[in-house]
Amino acid sequence: MHLTALVLDMDGVLWRGETAMPGLADFFATLRRRQLNFMLATNNATKIATQYTEKLARFGVAVPPEQILTSAEATAGFLRQQYPAGARIFVVGEQGLHLALAAQGFELLPNNGRLDPTARADLVVVGFNRHATYTDMATAAYLIRQGARFIGTNPDKTFPSEIGPLPGAGSLLAFVETGSGQAPTIVGKPGRVLFDEAVRRLGTRPEQTAMVGDRLETDIAGGQNAGLRTILLLSGVTGREELARSPIHPDLVLADITALAAYLENDQPTS
Repeated sequence: MHLTALVLDMDGVLWRGETAMPGLADFFATLRRRQLNFMLATNNATKIATQYTEKLARFGVAVPPEQILTSAEATAGFLRQQYPAGARIFVVGEQGLHLALAAQGFELLPNNGRLDPTARADLVVVGFNRHATYTDMATAAYLIRQGARFIGTNPDKTFPSEIGPLPGAGSLLAFVETGSGQAPTIVGKPGRVLFDEAVRRLGTRPEQTAMVGDRLETDIAGGQNAGLRTILLLSGVTGREELARSPIHPDLVLADITALAAYLENDQPTS
């Protein structure tokens, strides 16, 4: 397939936790040598683009923030289109999500470690949070029952770490959904918001753009729904057994970014 650009997931594709995938710098060198434009798009809402630029720099790769799209920033932008600055939001998430929402002018409710029965919010936004407490989750569920709209940054049940899959944002969403009786509106993959914004920034046609990811139900299914070609890498969450059982079929399956770089070198015409 002839491609002009790639949309690249990060966790499970470029690294696991704080460990870069082998061949990371060579992979980006291949993209530049083959004149393939790219956008990094992650469901991870713990960081904003500048923080990912810093992380990539530690791995010896230079990527400007303009080529990085996180579900934290996509969520904040999505909500700002629908709500005025000053709307009150209770956040279950890490620094990146707080920074992204604050940058859009929203009022973030303070979290003082106890459930305040007099508190009210316009929105409850839940993303991945390694430090979430029962009180955080109970407050989120309570505010939703009081009328707040429930927003999830992404539905990933797990995330790939150096020791294997660990509970992700989707696990926290399930807790709050069970406690509130309300299902969240999801912004991240497999929803269209991240994909459409990535393609808009790239300035390419969807059919000449490939989504590269490690998760069938978000990266691959979402990419297909957005009209992109899809490439599954087996370096993260999805293994061959799950792939064999799944009704979701990517256009191409490869082991990792080293195999993808070889494919692009050998089979991809120069743009």
